[in-house]
Amino acid sequence: MDAGTLSLSHSPFVPVAIGFFGLGAGYFVWGGQALFDFPKSTPDVNRTMGMWGFWMPGFLQFITGVYLIVGLTWFDVFGNAAPLYMAGLAFTAYGIHWFAMAHRRYIGSSSAPDAWIAIAFLCLSALGADVSLRAGDTTVMLIFIGLTLIYLVEIPTRFLSWTTGGRLVGLLQLATGIWLMYCTYDTVIRLALVSKT
Repeated sequence: MDAGTLSLSHSPFVPVAIGFFGLGAGYFVWGGQALFDFPKSTPDVNRTMGMWGFWMPGFLQFITGVYLIVGLTWFDVFGNAAPLYMAGLAFTAYGIHWFAMAHRRYIGSSSAPDAWIAIAFLCLSALGADVSLRAGDTTVMLIFIGLTLIYLVEIPTRFLSWTTGGRLVGLLQLATGIWLMYCTYDTVIRLALVSKT
């Protein structure tokens, strides 16, 4: 008995805009609060921030990462797009990272151990910047540079309980969030309008 082969057509609709929007929304909410100290942190505010962090940057990035990896490895629906492998890795890992941070904030546990995980995500961000540079994708490279800067500041902020560092992280998150919203807009316009012509 011959094994059946599932053949799917290639799709130009790479789902990265979903992940861009999710992370951008998360950075607006978390970065805005960290930078402007509004709303003030209370147990109720932290639970709300945790819910937003879980669903927007957590779930939207995770689902994007899984979609990309499955599309690249099982079904080959994105064609010869090897740099998307980095995007799949990053979206999946960052999504799970946001799940953990959101849960931590929701239940009110310590953020101090985030210093150690920030080292791993600094390495992942630098890898993403390098892959994007080598692939010639400056737009995505700038996202990874923003992420690299966030984790470069996050590490000493968490290790040293550096208050000013928390505001600087918020500023970098907000700036990266603005860039992510641009990337969302640009990607959707290109895929939804340009690719139909």
